[in-house]
Amino acid sequence: MNRRIGLALTLALLATSALPQRAAALPIALWNFDESFAISDTDRMIATYEGTGAGYSNDLFLMRDSFGNVADDGDLTNDLFLFNNHLSDVGSTFEIDNVTPGAELLFRLFVRDTGLNFYSGIGSRNPDGMTHALIQREWKPGTALVSFEDLYGLPEERHGFNDLSFSFRNTQHMEIPEPHTASLLLIGALGLIALRRPKVR
Repeated sequence: MNRRIGLALTLALLATSALPQRAAALPIALWNFDESFAISDTDRMIATYEGTGAGYSNDLFLMRDSFGNVADDGDLTNDLFLFNNHLSDVGSTFEIDNVTPGAELLFRLFVRDTGLNFYSGIGSRNPDGMTHALIQREWKPGTALVSFEDLYGLPEERHGFNDLSFSFRNTQHMEIPEPHTASLLLIGALGLIALRRPKVR
């Protein structure tokens, strides 16, 4: 009888260990739109893949120009691939060097299923004119968290920013004005200069 109980307990333990383990909760950045980040004091950044809740397959890129600098030069073939939300392991890291301190970090999410690209930072970069990346400063000490939404028009709103989350270290916050805001500031500055110029008689 004791032998049967022991065998039953052993089989129960084996069956329990074969069950899929519950995954850690996917972190989603807080509701911070239109924010951008830069490398703070060195030329190196470490990005970590934090997970996905998406059905679509998404590739994450750091945008670069033909010289390897962080920039949007309009040529997507220069961008540096970091992670795929279904193929990369949660917790995998990517070390990026040769990043100019103070340069805005531009990330691009390519949605394989739809062929659309969505960008971090200001919403006007995106095809639907909406912000597709939430960025949370100091998610952990010295670490920012970024969460992307991969659907056009944000039909899922806040809960949709679970399609690819990643974190990166060694960052500082940047205020990046919308293009029309920058234009208005420039026009205002030119107006002040024109008013201050002495009139020629």
